[in-house]
Amino acid sequence: MAHGKTSYVCLPCRASYKQRFLGDHERRCPRCAGPLLHAGSAFAAPRRRDTAAWQTLTLLLGAGVGFHKSCCGGPGYRPRSVAEAREWLACRERTPAPLARRAAERSAARSRPPKVVDSR
Repeated sequence: MAHGKTSYVCLPCRASYKQRFLGDHERRCPRCAGPLLHAGSAFAAPRRRDTAAWQTLTLLLGAGVGFHKSCCGGPGYRPRSVAEAREWLACRERTPAPLARRAAERSAARSRPPKVVDSR
């Protein structure tokens, strides 16, 4: 079975390349010979002239946010503007666990029977 390709991005060139993922070895941009960043298999590159989108992408990739496919849902929400990205990243720092997982943990904690303490 052939492995799928994933996206690598050169931020200075505003270019994206689909290549096979062969591990964590460094890849180089064919245009400027700078390092390529692994963006993920669900990444869709903005147009080269869309400066705001590339600024947002630079902010997200610099913070370690990737565009990787999860089981069936794709990469999930990703901000579209620099202001949204800053707000989203600040919220992520305040709440390290995803909100859905935190809500599930809270509801599971509520559904557990209370502990019985023996008061002898």
